[in-house]
Amino acid sequence: MSFQQGLSGLNSASRNLDVIGHNIANANTVGMKASRAEFAELYASSINASGGTNVGIGVTVAATTQMFTQGNITVTGNELDVAINGNGFFELTMPNGAMAYSRSGLFKLNNEGQVVTNLGGQLMGYPTDEQGTRLSFTTQPLGLPTGGPIPARQTSRIEAEFNLDARAPVAASAVPPTPLTKYGTSVIAYDPQGLEIPVGLAFEKIGLNRWNVYTSVNGSSPGASTPFVLEFNTDGTLSPASVVPPLTLSSPNNPALTFPVTLDLGRVTQFGVAFAVNNLQQDGYRPGEFTGLKINEGGIITASYSNGQTRAAGQIALVNFRNVQGLQPTGNGNWAATHATGEPMHGAPGEGKLGVLRSGALEDSNVDITSELVNMMVAQRAYQANAQSIRTQDQVLSTLLNMR
Repeated sequence: MSFQQGLSGLNSASRNLDVIGHNIANANTVGMKASRAEFAELYASSINASGGTNVGIGVTVAATTQMFTQGNITVTGNELDVAINGNGFFELTMPNGAMAYSRSGLFKLNNEGQVVTNLGGQLMGYPTDEQGTRLSFTTQPLGLPTGGPIPARQTSRIEAEFNLDARAPVAASAVPPTPLTKYGTSVIAYDPQGLEIPVGLAFEKIGLNRWNVYTSVNGSSPGASTPFVLEFNTDGTLSPASVVPPLTLSSPNNPALTFPVTLDLGRVTQFGVAFAVNNLQQDGYRPGEFTGLKINEGGIITASYSNGQTRAAGQIALVNFRNVQGLQPTGNGNWAATHATGEPMHGAPGEGKLGVLRSGALEDSNVDITSELVNMMVAQRAYQANAQSIRTQDQVLSTLLNMR
């Protein structure tokens, strides 16, 4: 009797309904990949079956396969939400030390500044310098210096770009004499502790194409300093004969602490237009607290600080496998590598076949609700059909038993 076939059909249809129900239940789970039940027919092995008809003995679920197709990307606006657009997985170090791989980009910062998942898995990446250049090909947990301020940087260079009015009269011969404060500008420099040092520059025309430059520090009078001379060519550009000495700055906290600062005036001009400062910058800054971060499509994490500085804090790494179907689901949106996957292949986003990242967005589940509901109706009908086949076999058996 064929109760065996009907029973195997019921079991397989029930497994199929379980898979479909799991898909529908996770339709809103970030990074979730839909599964499907794959069936295979069963035949009895017999050395005498080659010459006759070998009737099948039922069906089995050969495998439950996950579909690693791309899900839709939804913009969230949260900078720590990261979606992978293309191939690859995030690499995570779980609290128990095991490695896990995920498509869910729901990340947060813990109290130590590490980028973690909801379950405490640490996001892995590459160390970089402040400009974002990768320093190593060995991945490590990513973290940001949120526990304290980044240190100050002492000013070592001041760069100024401005135009001195070629129409200005020689200061000493003007009536009334041109005050020293008529042409000037200032910039804030910083000592090693990040304390501000006001630096002033004043300009006085002393002759044809020649200007005196006076400097002041910490509010001192420009006239108290010893000037140096800027000479200009006939086309208004700075003459190579001009020698710009370095400035000597002292810390407001300790006047005995002095340090030299290079003064770059190479782009100063003298044209027949009004005095104007086009660019004035220096390379020092005060200490700064962490205020936020951004992640570009290449995975570079750039941290912003309250002193206006930005620094790269690492690069998110992605992992891919030769056989992604060999990954073992471990729950919570994570997979574990197995012997079937092969060794994980690391790389930066956008390298080779790896996808790029989209910060402020998440990858939705790739479950198609419409298809799953249709599949559910088909699976339900298959279940009913197998139940009917068992009922029919029971009726046949009852007829045989009732024969007289």
